[in-house]
Amino acid sequence: MAEPDEGSKSKADSESEDESEVLEESPCGRWQKRREEVEQRDVPGIDNAFLAMDTEEGVEVVWNEVQFSGNRNLKEQQEKIRQVFNSLIQLDHPNIVKFHKYWTDTKEGRPRVIFITEYMSSGSLKQFLKRTKKNNKTFQLKAWKRWCTQILSALSYLHSCEIIHGNLTCDTIFIQHNGLIKIGSVAPDAMHIVKTYRKDIKNMHCVAPEYEDPSRCTTAIDIYSFGMCALEIAALGFQGNGGEGGTNHVTEEAIEKTLASLENPLQKDFISKCIQKDPKKRPQARELLFHEILFEVHSLLLLAAHAIVHSSILPENLTDQANKYKLEPNQVIAEITHPDGREGVVWRVSKCPPMEREKLLEDVRNGIFPLTAFNVPTPPPKPRAKTPEVEELSKSEIPEPVDVENRLVMQSTCSVKKTDEQGTYNLTLQLKMDDKMNRQLTAEVNDEDTPENLAQELVHYGFINQRDRDSITKLIEDSIRPSMLENGILENVATA
Repeated sequence: MAEPDEGSKSKADSESEDESEVLEESPCGRWQKRREEVEQRDVPGIDNAFLAMDTEEGVEVVWNEVQFSGNRNLKEQQEKIRQVFNSLIQLDHPNIVKFHKYWTDTKEGRPRVIFITEYMSSGSLKQFLKRTKKNNKTFQLKAWKRWCTQILSALSYLHSCEIIHGNLTCDTIFIQHNGLIKIGSVAPDAMHIVKTYRKDIKNMHCVAPEYEDPSRCTTAIDIYSFGMCALEIAALGFQGNGGEGGTNHVTEEAIEKTLASLENPLQKDFISKCIQKDPKKRPQARELLFHEILFEVHSLLLLAAHAIVHSSILPENLTDQANKYKLEPNQVIAEITHPDGREGVVWRVSKCPPMEREKLLEDVRNGIFPLTAFNVPTPPPKPRAKTPEVEELSKSEIPEPVDVENRLVMQSTCSVKKTDEQGTYNLTLQLKMDDKMNRQLTAEVNDEDTPENLAQELVHYGFINQRDRDSITKLIEDSIRPSMLENGILENVATA
């Protein structure tokens, strides 16, 4: 085979260098915009999307730019922009593309909004469906169920946060190499604040009938869009005159014909409920997770898998788990008993072969089998009750976003030392997290601070998990009360 000539090599190297050239940086210097453009999603209103580098984490991200329309005033819209984008930053769900940061600036005399989002390198569902159809392969019902469950889990979370996605299509849903599904989290309504975007939305068949009337738009419009996506995935596109992959105008006749082509009656019933014309008749995302077509994984098995994954005994390498715990075939790993004497349910090791067990644990860890059907999704935490410190923060130009700590505290100590100033104390917390990392926190507190507010503030700023709030409150209370009450005691230490 002939070797490429030196000219071709130098030209390819030159193009590669051009694409990796840093064009500009974020104000904090963390994100660096490159020349390479990204076809990240079909979100009306986004003018440009470039590949960028997160210099802190060492990963690629997407640098999105939105130019203000000529009839929009940056100063007048600043507060609305702040509210919308701060709420997007707080979203934290394994099936939602992460929204990292945003800021506004003026370039070449034109104001713009820039926001950084997670980069999904494996492409959209639309691209996957096209490749599958091109290779004359059928789409398995099992994969369809897993995808629908993950999308509904993300929608259920968004709706619990009172956020309507508003642009759910197979172009805005992405798939990772491990099968994890993520939906883009930026809604067109957020772009409406910045500019008047084009009306000719690409995937009009995914838009609910009531979309034209803003007063009628509720979370039900996302359910309609989801139903259309579920139908498109199941049939690898629309039949009739919908065009290849359903990218052109899709008629009512094509939708009905495609739905009729599905062989599974439960699948038909599931999709039909989603795409009803009357939004009041469409189920909520959480209700759909209980539909018979999706709710098939044995609940006891799934709960046991989540209990293992979210406990501290599960190592990063699942193979180590199998080697460490030698389980007998007849050993009971989960059991349900009934007080009324009915026969219980027993799940033994032999019912779940090692390879299947490890695969299930890995899928649960990656978020592929969420517990949304069992638990009401937890919206992003709210700021704690106002104290003098928090009131001062709220007056700042850009409020600090809320973070979430996913790790749990395994060991904790608290020490309190009296300062020279009357009524003030130095409080120090030392925390050992479940990943064996240590965290030390120090703050100056006074008589007006309560242990409850201090612990809630630690949750709010992402220093501890919500589940550790009560235990940390008790730890601070046991340590801080004696020091505040007894002025002669300079130090008191409590351990949990």
